[in-house]
Formats: sequence, C-alpha cells, structure tokens
Amino acid sequence: MKKTLYTILGLLSVIMVSSFGFASCDDDPDAENYYTFTGEMMSDYLAKRPQYSQFTEIVDRAGLTDLLSAYGHFTCFLPDNAAMDRFLEAKGKTLESLSVLDCDTIARTHLVNMIYSTYEMKEGTLATQNMMRRPITVKATTDDDGNAVIMLNNASIIYFETQNDSVENGIVQPISEVLESSTNTLPDLIELNPKVSLFAQAIELTGLANEMRLYKDPDYTNPETMITYKSGAEPEEAAKSPDDRLYGYTAFLVPDSILDKKYGARYGTDGKMTLEGLYKLACEKYGKSESDSFDNLTDPENPLHKLIAYHILDRNCQGQLTVRNNFGFVTTILNPNEWYTTMLPYSLLKVERVYVSQYLYGAVAGDYYLNRRCDSQFTIYGAHVTTNVGAEYDNNSLNGFYYYVDDILLFDDQTREIVDGVRMRLDFSTLFKELQSNDMRMNGDYSKARESLEDSKNGRYGYNYWFPNGYLDGVTVNDNGYFVYRRPRQGYWSLHGDEFICQGDYDITFRIPPVPETGDWQVRLGYAAMIGVRGVAQIYFGEDPKNLEPQGIPLDMNKDLRKILYNSESTWYEYNSLSADKKQENRKTLKNLGYYYGCNGGYRDTNTSNRFADIYATLRVVLYTGHIEAGKDYYIRIRAVSSKQGNNNEAMLDYLELVPKQVYGVVEDGEEEDDL
Repeated sequence: MKKTLYTILGLLSVIMVSSFGFASCDDDPDAENYYTFTGEMMSDYLAKRPQYSQFTEIVDRAGLTDLLSAYGHFTCFLPDNAAMDRFLEAKGKTLESLSVLDCDTIARTHLVNMIYSTYEMKEGTLATQNMMRRPITVKATTDDDGNAVIMLNNASIIYFETQNDSVENGIVQPISEVLESSTNTLPDLIELNPKVSLFAQAIELTGLANEMRLYKDPDYTNPETMITYKSGAEPEEAAKSPDDRLYGYTAFLVPDSILDKKYGARYGTDGKMTLEGLYKLACEKYGKSESDSFDNLTDPENPLHKLIAYHILDRNCQGQLTVRNNFGFVTTILNPNEWYTTMLPYSLLKVERVYVSQYLYGAVAGDYYLNRRCDSQFTIYGAHVTTNVGAEYDNNSLNGFYYYVDDILLFDDQTREIVDGVRMRLDFSTLFKELQSNDMRMNGDYSKARESLEDSKNGRYGYNYWFPNGYLDGVTVNDNGYFVYRRPRQGYWSLHGDEFICQGDYDITFRIPPVPETGDWQVRLGYAAMIGVRGVAQIYFGEDPKNLEPQGIPLDMNKDLRKILYNSESTWYEYNSLSADKKQENRKTLKNLGYYYGCNGGYRDTNTSNRFADIYATLRVVLYTGHIEAGKDYYIRIRAVSSKQGNNNEAMLDYLELVPKQVYGVVEDGEEEDDL
C-alpha cells in the first residue's frame, strides 16, 4: 500500500508517546505542511482495494459514495473483509441480508466529518462524533508486536502498518474490528452489567430511569440558520444553529462488591449488601421523615432517591469528565476540575483530575476523583473513578456514559461546607448542560485558530454555535441579539480557548449554578477586555428573571487591567514578574475596585508560562456580592447599553466564579485567597 507523508507522521507519533500515554499536539504542524495529495478520493481508495470490498458495498448501498467522492475533510475507520465477516457472523447476518438502514448505520459509525491522524487522537473520546452523532472512545495500547497503537471503543485497534493513509479529501485508518455503538439508553445499558446490579435496581425503582431514557427533544426544530459576525480581533466568522436538542446523563456507580465490602456487614444480610440495606444507609446519611418508606422510592424527598440522584449528572459528558486534554490548566500547580449539577436538585458534584504532586496523598496522578479536597487545610480523599469498566461491558450508551466509583457520594455537610467551600470556577461551556449533551463543548481541532469564513461555515476545524431562545435551559435571548459559543482555539484570551459572546443589541438572562450553602457569596465573571472592540453592558442579578436588580455602573469591556490598575493603555508589568509585596499591593488595589487578575493557574496558547494573570486583557470582575440562599434559583442579566459598534456590540463571557465569604472575605497576609 502506498505510504504518504502522513503515515510517516503517524510513525513519529509512536516514538513521541510514552507507554500508554499520548504526546501533546501543541506543536502539530498545519495540515498544509503534511498532506501529500495524489488526487485519489476516499471513494477511489475503497473501490481500488479488494480487501475492503464489503465495507465499500455497504457505503454504496447507504448512498454515501458520492459524499466520499466530493471534496471534504473525512476520517474513515476502515474494517477489512475479515473484520466484516466476524461482525456479520456474530449478528447472524450476511452482507446481502443487511437493509439499507443497516448499511447506513454501519457506514456512518465509521465516518467522522473531520480529519484525525493517530497523532491527534487523545485519550478519552475523539473530539468529533461520528456521523451517527455518537462518540468514539480512544485508548492507547500495544499490538501483538509491541507497537504503540490506538484502540477505539475498547475493541478495535488501528493497524500500525497502515495507519494514517491520506487521500485527497481525508484520511483512512484501517481497523481490526467493526465499530459498534450501543442503541440502549443509559439505564438499560447499566442493567446489562451484573457488577452494578444494586445501583441498576435502585435507578429503576426510584423512577430516575424514566427520565434517563430521554434522548431527543421532539419539540425542538432547527431553524437551520447560519449567522455571520465579527468577534474580537478576528475577521468575519460563522455560527450554526444546533441540529438537535439531545438529553444526556453521566452516572457514577458503586459496584456490588464494594458495597458488600464497605457496608454489607452493617446494612446488608450475611455480609452482602441488599437494596433494603442501601435504603437504610441512605436514611442514615440523609435523614428519614415519617412519610419516607422503602415503598415510596419515587418521592424526590425519599433518602434513597436522593442518594441515587446525586450519583447522576444531568448531562452527557461524552467521555470527557473534565476539559479535553487538560487544555488551559497549569497542572503542576492546579488540578483540572469541574462542578456539575446532578439529578439531585440544587446540588453540585466536584470532578477533579489529580496532578499536583504536593497534594497527591496516594492518589493516582492523572485519574479522576469526585468530591475530593486535599490541600493545606483539609484532606478529604473523595471517591476514585474507574473510567474503563472492562472489555466485557460497554459503558457508552445512546445518551450517556457510566463509570465505577469506589465509594458512595453524598451531598452532605462535609461536601457543602468543605469540598464546595472554596472558590468554584465554572467554565461557561459547563453552565449549560446542552453543550455537553450535544457534543459542542471543546468540539473540533483547537490547534487551528485561524480559519476562513468558508471553513467556519463548513466546520472544517469545528463549529461555532448560536442558540435560539429556549434552547438552553434557564436562558432567555432577545430578538435583537445572539448568544454564541465559539469553539476552542489555542492562543485565545479565554481559559480553555473557548468562550461565549453576546452579539448585537443583546439582552440575555441566564440562571447561575446553585450555591451549596446559604450565606454571603461573591459572583465573578472571567473575561477578556479588548479596546475598541468590545462594548458596554449593564449587569443585573436576582431571583426573578423578569425583575432583576441592576448591579452598579455598566461594565466596560474595552477597559483592560492597564487602564484599571495603572490608568494607562501602555503601562504593564506581568504579575509573575512582581515582588511578593507588589503582588499583594496590586491585588488589594484591584479588589477595592471590584476586580481581580486573571487566574494564575490558567494559560493561553501552547506554553503554560503564558499565564492569564500575566496578560493585561484577561481579568475577573465582581458582578454581585451579597446574600444567596441554597435551594433557590438566581439569574444574571446582561444587556447592551452602548451603540458605538452599531449592531456589533459584544460582551465576552469566559468563566463564572462562585466564591463564599470564607474565601473572598479573608484579608490577612498569608491567608487571603490564592491567585490560582
């Protein structure tokens, strides 16, 4: 088989990965530098190679040959005839017995509308779903000859000898087995795994399974409108409306064996945990009222209902529990973490990927933990997540994933007061569950920052999205404005390279995540100021989304830290170049003005030394300080009040911070809030 320069890159990538790990793609050259075009389209590639004749026939019967004959940017995970024979035999079918719908499903499962070399495939899931709108899981492994290879969906490897073969309109990745995606919804897939039978029963009997079987909103109609706009310093770019409005879930399940070991002796029977024992455990942890009983598990106030609901996120994280590839986190000083809402109302679950060596305390570096807090003040180990549930079980359902954890999760006093009693930083792409459930967050190739308007429209490197009013839960958008999610790009002045922008004569209201404890809180916005580009917005806050209170004077997003701190547009000293005394002095000055430096644990571009605290354009502003009650909804409204940009006013929203008074109110030297 004729090799291309792309194949050579694939071989080099093998050298660059450590055992069972991937190299960074930060220095990946532009596509123009490593493609060798022969004029052969993907359809030609398939037709000229008899070892792939069965898959070629499937593509043709699915009506996709013309698509693969056109110019585009496809990846084809290509099973040979031997793999197809094994697949058909297991299904009790022949090639001739496959329906057109079967062929369409098989073909689209193996096609991705973006080019991925093995060099660009990172542990977790592929950054773009296949054409069936399903994620493809990615794992580093070795083949029988000891070569470092990629395994897909925990079952099929990309052949080392033939990987990364490029064609005019994409790249071909020959694979060892046919890829399959479960058509089960999450609770039905969980039920097939006997290792988690107790949680499976509890999910069903509490009634949570009924909601978890939801997949697509039948009332959503895609307006099929592509908008164009100018944002920041970029030339014109485009955003599409979402194709669908999908529901999704992510479940953390305690295996029966762990429940037996930890709780069977006290709550179970003969050392084995039972469903009744799980109910007794829940009653002890959450309290039991007179109306609660084992016969009333569907009541949201029932202790077992609460226990199980807290183990389920209200979103499909697409196999990425924190930001993709840790992008934006300086992992030597700050662990990647997220706070997600769950199916337990007004609760938050902390997901943390542990790296910082100072506070490992026996944790496995690079692994995920839930509700963990290990720092200079507290040592709470949390629950360890096992992301790989084993080759015999599939954890990737139609509408979500499930994982194993090594202990039960509780939204108790310790979680609310200690684990969540910190500065909680939430990226705007996690505030709205629809972004994750519909595979929008961190979509595409973030190493490709610059693109033409045409590439922006066709999603060559990923899509930007605009959201019709009502698409995002808890969000209202006026008729004269747009609420846009811009895909991640290296080099952008945003925490993970992605951001939300309010465009036009905007007036947008959104619900903020719930606070875990009633008390005094500070709500902050992380953003990037740009002189002469961004506009001025009035901020409102309160409980009634239709009657919110204005918060101070309008926020001018043209003013950066040079103007705020030094009253100059030319004077700037990078934060990390200052002495400790000068850092503290500047922090106090900014705090008195209602501002903070950008986070020092985040970086832009490809170099972790490019900290946001060192960049004059990246900063945080206090939107609200005051009393907030747990168990209530609160909203922020942001309204354009300037018109100098015409109808191209812009507000940029990067991340939100919820900060309790025990953090923001401390002013003593050495005890005040860290700069991370």
